[in-house]
Amino acid sequence: MSDTTSDDQHNALMDYPCSFTIKTMGLADTNFEIIALEIIMRHAPEVGEHSMKSKLSKTNKFISVSISLTAQNKQQMDAIYQDLSDCEQVLMSL
Repeated sequence: MSDTTSDDQHNALMDYPCSFTIKTMGLADTNFEIIALEIIMRHAPEVGEHSMKSKLSKTNKFISVSISLTAQNKQQMDAIYQDLSDCEQVLMSL
């Protein structure tokens, strides 16, 4: 499958700009909330602490951070997920 076909399928599912929430998880003993917010703000400067919700795991070892934003296009979303994937502190992103 070519990238163009994949992009076309994605664009058929998403109507940009649109509201979107990114959920990412890491260890709770780091400054994970700040790390996640800074990564997303590189690509969506309008995002701030007001856009973020966090929740500790039952054991308090992990933290999940949900950040809501207005996604402008697929390229922006790809760049955000790539930066999250490249970050050592990020264990998973949805």
